[in-house]
Amino acid sequence: MLKSLTLLTAAATLAVFPQVAAAELKRIDSKSDFVKLVQGKTLSRPMVRLQVRPDGSITGRGVTWDVTGSWSWENGFFCRDLNWGGDDLGYNCQEVRANGREMRFTADQGAGESADFRLR
Repeated sequence: MLKSLTLLTAAATLAVFPQVAAAELKRIDSKSDFVKLVQGKTLSRPMVRLQVRPDGSITGRGVTWDVTGSWSWENGFFCRDLNWGGDDLGYNCQEVRANGREMRFTADQGAGESADFRLR
């Protein structure tokens, strides 16, 4: 219950932050371009900090819970399998767009919900 309430609070907080204009973001369709963008960086958004490493691992924190997982690059998409605070978020292949400062991941190969991150 507490985790669900915290997640709802986080979602409401994120809704007040403006999203990056889609026109500013270029589609990333190669693993090498993706790795160049994320290597040594932290992907951040309010209450979330993630490291997506070239070795295929994902680590970080979301709200107050650990995030762990793995990723691969398949047919032009970032495919990840995540665990957040003990909850399996499952496998999903996502479209990636970026401009060097921000990165957008859109679930379901670009047809689902999006999440914007800053690269720090």
